[in-house]
Amino acid sequence: MILGMTRPVQGGLRQNLKLELISNNLANANTTGYKKDLISFDNMFKAQLTTDHSQGGIKTSNNKLDLALQGDGFFKIQSDNKIYYTRCGEFTLNSDSILSTSIGRPVLGKNGPITITGSDIQINSNGEIIVDSQLIDKLDIITFPEKNNLKKIGDSLFDYTGNPNDEIVSENIIVNQGQLETPNISVVTEMTKMITAHRMFETYQKMIQTIDEINGQAISEMGKA
Repeated sequence: MILGMTRPVQGGLRQNLKLELISNNLANANTTGYKKDLISFDNMFKAQLTTDHSQGGIKTSNNKLDLALQGDGFFKIQSDNKIYYTRCGEFTLNSDSILSTSIGRPVLGKNGPITITGSDIQINSNGEIIVDSQLIDKLDIITFPEKNNLKKIGDSLFDYTGNPNDEIVSENIIVNQGQLETPNISVVTEMTKMITAHRMFETYQKMIQTIDEINGQAISEMGKA
């Protein structure tokens, strides 16, 4: 009967992993540019975690430094000597007038970090940055043929674990100034998944309790024999 515990224990562990993932998706229901995570299990019941990079919705913010991408692409972000990637376009100007993320990491253009010192800031759909009627740079927006190598590191950033030369220039990308990309999750769908996973978890718990009770009775009967 001990072997009979294996399936419900494995089942319970899988449902617990699903609950943790769904909870994380729901916790990011208001995180700009967030991409939901998905979980599956192979034939050996090993968890496979993937990120759904599908397009999120677009909402207006009216902040000229807020940018939303439509299409396949990522902003390039510099952090020390490393490059990261993001869909979160909540940008600002740091103390050196460099276009940056909310925590101060520079956003990269074709010429490197983008310094903006003028007052009239226009960013067109091609990502060109025009300040006081002068073209100063163009956002360096790229993508990858294999997105499974993009790993979340927090702060809405992705680290690319493959060959950096895999970068390709995004085509047919549209940059929307004064707008932000919303998470690509449905709260209703995630809540439904959570309820289902929780019920399955409880079912496996009851199975374990039942098997444990049967084992206890069997041991007790053997002691009387």
